[in-house]
Amino acid sequence: MKELHNIIKGPCLTEKANLIQELHGTVVFRVDRRANKIEIKQAVESLFNVKVSTVKTISVRGKQKRMGIKSLGRTNDWKKAYITLSEGEINFLEEL
Repeated sequence: MKELHNIIKGPCLTEKANLIQELHGTVVFRVDRRANKIEIKQAVESLFNVKVSTVKTISVRGKQKRMGIKSLGRTNDWKKAYITLSEGEINFLEEL
């Protein structure tokens, strides 16, 4: 099993993530690309002491970036997880 701190990279702080958090109580994290849903669930439950209901993952493709006039570069691919907390759990992301 992987280290718990290496599975969860950090919160995804975007306008869409904030809207989903307010409406549905779902928290969005950047996670390790090789982590599966079971490992992500165990990591969140043990690190933040909450009960996780569901985990949904999405692999995000990196964007192309221009580097100078002729050459193109590319950002890294990454993975994000939508984590829904069980009923009665406090939203812990506000404390971060």
